[in-house]
Amino acid sequence: MKSRFLLGFLLLYFYGFTQTVPESFQKTVDSLIAASPEGYSKIHSVLRKNRNDTTLIRYFTNASARNKYSDGQAYGLNELGRKYRNTSQFSKAIKLHEKALKIAEADEDLEFKVASLNYLGVVYRRTSSIRAAMDYNQKALELAESVKNPSTSLKRSINVSVNCIGNLYQMLEQYDKAITYFEKSIRLEKELGNVLGQAVNSQDIGACKEEQGDLMGAMEGYKKSLALNEQIDNDMGRVICKTAIAKVYIKQDSISKALDLLEYALPKAQEIGDGFLIAPAYINTGWAKLRLKQYDEAEKNMLLGLKVAEQKTLSKEAAQANRLLAELNKTQRKFEKALTYTLKAEDLEEKILNTNTIRYVNDIIFRYDSQKKTNEIVVLAKQKEIAELNLRKKNTTLLISGIVLALLTGIFYILYRQYQLKNEKKVLTLEQSMLRSQMNPHFLFNSLNSIKLYIINNEQKNAVHYLNKFSKLVRKILEASSVREISLADELETVELYMNIENIRFSNEIDFEIKINDDIDPHNVKIPSLILQPFLENALWHGLSSKDKDKKITINIRKATDENYIHISITDNGIGRIASEEIKQKKVLKRKSVGIDITKERLSNFSKDYLNSFHLQILDLYKEDGTPDGTKVLLHIPIV
Repeated sequence: MKSRFLLGFLLLYFYGFTQTVPESFQKTVDSLIAASPEGYSKIHSVLRKNRNDTTLIRYFTNASARNKYSDGQAYGLNELGRKYRNTSQFSKAIKLHEKALKIAEADEDLEFKVASLNYLGVVYRRTSSIRAAMDYNQKALELAESVKNPSTSLKRSINVSVNCIGNLYQMLEQYDKAITYFEKSIRLEKELGNVLGQAVNSQDIGACKEEQGDLMGAMEGYKKSLALNEQIDNDMGRVICKTAIAKVYIKQDSISKALDLLEYALPKAQEIGDGFLIAPAYINTGWAKLRLKQYDEAEKNMLLGLKVAEQKTLSKEAAQANRLLAELNKTQRKFEKALTYTLKAEDLEEKILNTNTIRYVNDIIFRYDSQKKTNEIVVLAKQKEIAELNLRKKNTTLLISGIVLALLTGIFYILYRQYQLKNEKKVLTLEQSMLRSQMNPHFLFNSLNSIKLYIINNEQKNAVHYLNKFSKLVRKILEASSVREISLADELETVELYMNIENIRFSNEIDFEIKINDDIDPHNVKIPSLILQPFLENALWHGLSSKDKDKKITINIRKATDENYIHISITDNGIGRIASEEIKQKKVLKRKSVGIDITKERLSNFSKDYLNSFHLQILDLYKEDGTPDGTKVLLHIPIV
C-alpha cells in the first residue's frame, strides 16, 4: 500500500506542467508557422487578440526567425515596434521597423515592405520629423499603387499612406490639402469596412477645421470620430477625441465641460502610457485652469505636459505648452519669463514649419503625380530596352552563367546547411549537458539514500515529505529542460526544492534565503531555464561542505541601475575559492565541474534575442581581518 501511495504522488507531480508561454498559444504558433501563410492579413487574423502582449509576440517572432518564416518575423517586429511607438519609445520602435523592412526587402515581400515603410512614417511624424515621415509614407504609397490588383492588406496600407500624408499637410498648415487626403482615405476605408480608419480620418478632419477657425465643423468631426471609437471600444481613440473636444470647449469658454472631459482623458492616457496622449491632456488641463485664473494649477499642468512632450520629442505639443506658459506669465506680469517661453515656442514652430520643408513636401507630391502620368511610357521604354538586351545576349554566355550560378548556389547551400547543423548540434549539446548537470547520478543516488534513511528510521512523515519534494524537483527539471526560458518564479521554486533536498545531507544546517525587491514581479521576468542550480551546487560542495556550523546561502534579486537588466546575486559564507581549491588538490579523485561553463554558454545563447548581453562575476568575500568569508556570484541578465 505504501509503495502504491508513493507511486501515486510521483505520477501526480510528473504530470503537472507549467510553461511561461501558454501551451495553447505555442500550438497556435506551431500551426501558423507550419502553414506559413503569406501576407499581413492572414497572420493578423490569427494573432490579432495577442498583438498587445509583447511576450507572446516576441515568442512568435523568435519562432518565426528560427524556422526562417520571414513573413511571420516581419509581422512580429512591426507589432513590437507599434507597441513601443504607442508608449513613446520611438528609437526602439524605429529599430524594430527598420529590421522588419530589411527582412521584407531581402525576401522581396511587397506587402511587408509597404507596411514597414508606413510604420516608420508614423513614428517620424510623431516626433515632427516631417521630411523623413513624408519620404517613408510616399514611398509606401508608390509601391502599393504599383500593383495592378492590390490585396486587402495593400489596400489598407494605401489608406494608411493617404492618411499619413494628410497628417503631414496638416502639420504644415495646408489644411485644405490635408482634408482632401482625409476625405479620400475615409472613402477607401468605407469600401473595406474599416471603422477604426474612418474614426481616425474623421478626427483628423475635425483638427483641420479647428485650425481653420471652424469650431462647429471641428466639433462635428470630433464627435463623429468619438462615436466610431465607442462602436469599436477603442480607449486610445476615446482619449484623443475627448481631449480634442475639450480643447474646442476651452475656445468656446465652456471650461467646466472641458474639464469634465479632461478628468476622464488624463488618467486614461496615463493608464495607456503613451506620451502622445498624456502631453495634450496635461497641456489642455493647464489651459482650462488658466481660463479659470487658477494660475498655480495651470502652471503645474502646463509644465507637466511640457516635460512629457520634451521627453518624448513631441515638438508640436512642446510648442503649444510654451505658448500657453508665455500667456500665463504675461497675465502674471512676469514679462521676462513670458518672453523666454515665446522664443522657445517660435523656435520649435520654425523647426516644424519652414519654407524649405513645405517646398520639399510639395515637390515630392508633384514628382509622384508626374511619375504616375508617365508611368506607362517608362514601362514601355524599359520593355523595349530589355528586348534589345536579350537579343544581344549570346547563348554561350547564358549557358556559362547558368552553370556558374548553379555551382555557386550548391556551394552556398551546402555551407549554409553545415553552419545550420553545427548551430543546431551546439544548442542540442548544451541542453543535454545542462540536463546531465542537473540530474547527475551522485545527486540522485545521495538524495534517494537520504530519503531511504528516513524510511529505515521509521520517520514516515519526513520520508513522504522529502520524497514529494524530490519527485517535484525531478519533474520541474525535466519540464524546464524542454523550454528555452521560464519565469523567474518557476526557477526560484526549482532551486528551493533543490536546496531542501540537498539540506537533508547537511542535517538541515544550511540557512537558505531568497530576497526579492518589491519592484520585481518574478512571474513577468523571463530567464533561461535551470541556470541558478550550478551556482548553488558550487556554493554547497566547494564552499559550505568543509565548514562547521553557521552555513548560509542567500539569493538576492533586484533591478540593476540600468533597467534593461535584472541583477541576481548568490552569496555563501563558505571557506572561499582559494581554500576550496587547496582541498580539491589534495583529493585523489578530482571531478571537473562543467555546470558553470555550460551555464555561461546558455546565457550567451539566450542573450542573442535581446538588445543587451549577460554579465557574470564571481567575487571572493573577506572579513575585516582579511580571512575568507565566502563567495558571491553576480548575474546581470538582460530583460530587454
